[in-house]
Amino acid sequence: MPPVPELLSPRLPRGFADRRGADLHLVRGMIEKIRAVYERYGFEQLETPCIEFADAVGKFLPDQDRPNEGVFALQDDDEQWLCLRYDLTAPLARFVAENFETLPLPFRRYQIGQVFRNEKPGAGRYREFTQFDADAVGTASMAADAEFCMLVADAMEAVGLSRGDYIVKVNNRKVLNGILEMIGVPMGSEGEAARGAVLRAMDKLDRLGTDGVRLLLGKGRKDPSGDFTAGAGLDDASVERVLAFLSAGSDGSRESVCQTLEKLVGTSEAGLEGVAELRAIDATLAASGFGDDRVRFDPSVVRGLAYYTGPVYETELTFEVKDENGQPVRFGSVGGGGRYDDLVERFKGTKVPATGVSIGVSRLAAALSMKGLLGAGTAPKLVIVTVMDAEGQVTAQKMVRELRDAGIASEVYLGSGRLGAQLKYADKRGAAVAIIEGGDERAKGVVKLKDLVRGAQRAKDAATREEWRAKSGDTEFDVSRSELVAGVRRILDRTD
Repeated sequence: MPPVPELLSPRLPRGFADRRGADLHLVRGMIEKIRAVYERYGFEQLETPCIEFADAVGKFLPDQDRPNEGVFALQDDDEQWLCLRYDLTAPLARFVAENFETLPLPFRRYQIGQVFRNEKPGAGRYREFTQFDADAVGTASMAADAEFCMLVADAMEAVGLSRGDYIVKVNNRKVLNGILEMIGVPMGSEGEAARGAVLRAMDKLDRLGTDGVRLLLGKGRKDPSGDFTAGAGLDDASVERVLAFLSAGSDGSRESVCQTLEKLVGTSEAGLEGVAELRAIDATLAASGFGDDRVRFDPSVVRGLAYYTGPVYETELTFEVKDENGQPVRFGSVGGGGRYDDLVERFKGTKVPATGVSIGVSRLAAALSMKGLLGAGTAPKLVIVTVMDAEGQVTAQKMVRELRDAGIASEVYLGSGRLGAQLKYADKRGAAVAIIEGGDERAKGVVKLKDLVRGAQRAKDAATREEWRAKSGDTEFDVSRSELVAGVRRILDRTD
């Protein structure tokens, strides 16, 4: 007797998830609303591959304690290192450098795509997720940075959020550099490691709070699992100065924040230049009617990625919802971005200014769903054609072809169940209409149409079977075979 083969275990790696049609349709509806805003701002769409040469995208991720510094890497057959893209910005820089002579500058593009992070997964923190980016390459104007703040604010309202449900927060890396000067962190390559450690610690304020950041700025922090993250090694006085900066002016107007930051950076040229850039952004926002209720200056916004060189942005959801257990949930950041004037220079050898913003699609969709704002998206209303006998298999295919030619999503039941099983299948598929044609209907030249949406509602509302029978007369009826498409349309129109 041959040995029984060992069965494989059906499982996913941690940090990854399967998603089915209904959820994907809901997200698609949200994406289309955001896409409309991006295109209204004049951005064109671009697609780049998921895999790039590792040296082309660089290693800019904040979690440098992870394998491959946060990227999923593999070696090609010619021994060149490839990696799954960890964002959409680094591939854009490669694309611009490769096509620099033929692109209109500024080059304004948007892109939707999967990105991959070899980071420690957790609740709501996946290793694969979808980003929706917009970028402008080839402009140094602070008006471009202001425009991205406006773009994201308009996108948040396009998906159904009200003012007060979100805030776009803005800071400037040059101001941060001014603060780093004040605490004695060297600029240039000499202080690169220390600077990165401080910025990564600051970027975790929302997740770890002041006490957690204090540990990461100092000697280090051990998380609940026992993993230890080395700290930036600042002395106590420097730690407190950084924490004071993070909390400075975040509740004031944009102008008052600029005044506070101007005092904090002292005589630092970089810091003063950063404040001047914030003032230029404020002028554009004010002229366009975007007040502090939509875009605010906040020194606690750091952004962990090392390639940002100027203004940085964070889009935060401010509302609170309850989960299935009645516990409060705050989603916090659903996107961010900033200016990265040095990224294309790695390929060109000359500075090419650029700035952009990204929205985390999955996180925003989860927040909208819990708030009841994720609508029905673009999911088509499905029609199931049942099969009662051998002859019905042929006539069902004719019916489904007529429906599809009329633009109606439909399918023939291809299982082996009786009518009851077929109707249960239609319910599981979320179908709106079931079509039944047995021998009696065929002889009369009619088909029976069942309104599954209205039928389910009648069953829900009825207290007894007799009451259900009394109310369900308009959920099932015969139509002439020649009137099939018209009859189905009548039902689909009334299920809106």
